[in-house]
Amino acid sequence: MSQVKDPTVSPSGRVKIEWARDNMPVLARIAKRFAASKVFKGHRVAMCLHLEAKTAVLAEVFLKAGAEVAITGSNPLSTQDDVAAALSETGVHVYAWRGVSDQEHASNLDRVLSVKPDLLIDDGAELSIASHLKGLRLVQTIIGACEETTTGVSRLRAMEREGRLKFPVIAVNDAYTKFLFDSRYGTGQSGLEGIMRATNLLLAGRTIVVAGFGWVGRGVALRAKGMGSRVIVTEVDPV
Repeated sequence: MSQVKDPTVSPSGRVKIEWARDNMPVLARIAKRFAASKVFKGHRVAMCLHLEAKTAVLAEVFLKAGAEVAITGSNPLSTQDDVAAALSETGVHVYAWRGVSDQEHASNLDRVLSVKPDLLIDDGAELSIASHLKGLRLVQTIIGACEETTTGVSRLRAMEREGRLKFPVIAVNDAYTKFLFDSRYGTGQSGLEGIMRATNLLLAGRTIVVAGFGWVGRGVALRAKGMGSRVIVTEVDPV
């Protein structure tokens, strides 16, 4: 049983998911292999991620690979209601809608964990921390988790240092593919796109200051220069 804001908007969500799927060739190849082998049959996957079209495609991969899948949004303003509605029609348990309150978000985390997952796909360590608060019986059934954010990895490493982390976690955030593709190209483009949408301004001819020249900073600087801006970079790390 899912809970979404408006099930009637699912048609536009299906269009978005199909578009995303058609433009994710690597995941499509993995999905084909997993669907044939049913490698996740018998497993229960809990997900807490930005619930938009690409995330929906990932959830479908686990479902077609034989897993029971439950998902909620990791940010109250990033959930796309039409995508959530469309995903709920596939058999994935969806508990997400745009604009959830803190109390509703906590409740949705509990509902996702109610499937008694053995695998967690997390953003910000929300599910990992919530599962520990649920008690030893739940965390003992969890094989492991993936965490994709700097904040989430920092929270989990703090738990590890204190001896409180009860299952292994793959720090996806530390993978070079995250730096080279997501941070440099994904955030580099989407960050500037968000600024342009919010301000209704072009970047050409403007001076943009990028504070920090890590992977995200490099991506922002590269994209800003490509759009015709004069780019100034500040960095406190001499390396």
